[in-house]
Amino acid sequence: MEATELLVAQHPALEPEIRAFYGRWPEMLNGALDGTVEIFKALKESGRYKIYALTNWSDETFPVALDMYPFFSWFDGVLVSGREKLRKPHHAFYQLLLDRFDIDPAHAIFIDDNLRNVKAAEDFGIESIHFTSPEALSTVLKTKHIL
Repeated sequence: MEATELLVAQHPALEPEIRAFYGRWPEMLNGALDGTVEIFKALKESGRYKIYALTNWSDETFPVALDMYPFFSWFDGVLVSGREKLRKPHHAFYQLLLDRFDIDPAHAIFIDDNLRNVKAAEDFGIESIHFTSPEALSTVLKTKHIL
């Protein structure tokens, strides 16, 4: 990976650790949050919503997640930071999501576990939910009559 070689050149004393980061990537994924996958499945099966992913993963590591977790293929569209050369919470990344998938921010909800990313989405007028747990998300979505 290009990033690995660049970092090794910059920090040769840390080469084993740097190579382990991407070389052992699947081990670092801590598994799916089953409750969240159940919520995702219910929303998808309802047929009422388009669901998109905005991820800060690299272009090299996202395919690993696709292979490990089939539910990633359920999204109606995905923007990957490493592919787009943008990342959350930069406004250009949110704008790209809105433009590419023709999303009206007034009719969208953004969910993220990083409060900084939530605040950035709110700057676009996108109603947002700060994810803290599957149970809390389920409660909020039920309160909003979405789930």
